[in-house]
Amino acid sequence: MIAFVVRRLFASIGVLIAVGLIAFAMFRYVGDPVNQMVGVETSVAERAQLREELGLNEPVIVQAARFLANAARFDFGVSYQFKQPVSDLFRARMPATLELALVASILSLLAGIPMGVYAALHRDSALAKLLQALSLIGISLPTFLTGILLITLFSVTLGWLPSFGRGEVVRLGPWWTTGFLTVSGLKSLIMPATTLALFQMTLIMRLVRAEMLEVLRADYIRFARARGLSESAIHFRHALKNTLVPVITVVGLQLGSIVAFSIITETVFAWPGLGQLFLQSIQNVDIPIMAAYLLFIALLFVIINLVVDILYVSVDPRLRASIHEVRG
Repeated sequence: MIAFVVRRLFASIGVLIAVGLIAFAMFRYVGDPVNQMVGVETSVAERAQLREELGLNEPVIVQAARFLANAARFDFGVSYQFKQPVSDLFRARMPATLELALVASILSLLAGIPMGVYAALHRDSALAKLLQALSLIGISLPTFLTGILLITLFSVTLGWLPSFGRGEVVRLGPWWTTGFLTVSGLKSLIMPATTLALFQMTLIMRLVRAEMLEVLRADYIRFARARGLSESAIHFRHALKNTLVPVITVVGLQLGSIVAFSIITETVFAWPGLGQLFLQSIQNVDIPIMAAYLLFIALLFVIINLVVDILYVSVDPRLRASIHEVRG
């Protein structure tokens, strides 16, 4: 297992280096950093001096190596728009995005897996058919439309929940703030988290249902029934465990996409997270923020893939056997 993890780590480092080079290409070829940092009244001599200070006159290889070295220290330079270090902006915005993604992930898992299991075990019932219909609606509706509908119902019509912002937050450390400890923070979190979780929940439900139906037709399930095991033991001790093996991979990647594609949700609800910051950076061609966000998402997916691979090997004994055979 240790050798397997080490191999995955080396592969992950290679992926991060490749993404880092793509981010460096953004710095190099998407506009001129000097033009973004100075005004039109800046003289040619001042521009040349700034270019020299930034190291833009050095060879491309040297610039790329310096960029990767700085990125490894989480140093992405200064934002063109905000005139602040990008790392400081990320530290200020990251708690909002991670809390939103965490709640959305928990909601999608807690609702999607039981709904998928029920739809598989009672596939001819009226409730199972209703869940199937609702899952189609959940997958088909665009995220921004879901958010607007929730705002119209719960904010405009009923007035129960705030329509934008993060609410009141509490500072827990030098850079971490949370809305979990305040009433307004929790109320502000409900609609964005539900909007972000809805698509993932319906996808997980349909995946679990399909895998569960496939597993229930397997020979070892028939053998378990022939041994006289109870239906609950067959369904939850044998079928569900084997159903979750392929589900882990898809669910892990979907959890990463919750953070990566939270831009629309954060925009609809004016949620002060990384997604909204990234959208502002695109509008203002703020390349340091764009590059940092790209590397952050790559790092997130690399970590999730590594965790998923380890869980996959832990859950599926066949993979552990194949690893031992390769080592042998």
